[in-house]
Amino acid sequence: MHIVLDETAMAAAGTGNVLVSRLIHRAHAEAGWYLYAPACALVEADRTRPGTAEHLAALPGITVVDLDLAAVLAVAQQATWAQAHTRHAAQPTPDRPDGAVIATTTPERWKGEPVRVLDLTP
Repeated sequence: MHIVLDETAMAAAGTGNVLVSRLIHRAHAEAGWYLYAPACALVEADRTRPGTAEHLAALPGITVVDLDLAAVLAVAQQATWAQAHTRHAAQPTPDRPDGAVIATTTPERWKGEPVRVLDLTP
């Protein structure tokens, strides 16, 4: 299972959201579970809840997704960097032909987007 955390899910990790905590635990403890934190979304999560970026980046079950050229081009076409980088990170790749699911506490913001969403609203 490949899951991309948006900035709302990342910020929720620091507030005790049990669903986010379970995802983090699974990514660390179970084979086949992967969590991704797009760098632009990590910045926004840290602005919302200072310390989030450092904390999440230190967790062994989370992979920080760098802002490469393809991501830069995707971000340049969207209104918010965090949402654009998250959407880009969830797109299919050779390693993830089905793409990834976006974990969020605000699923309504992803309506109309060509992505699968995992609602982490408690």
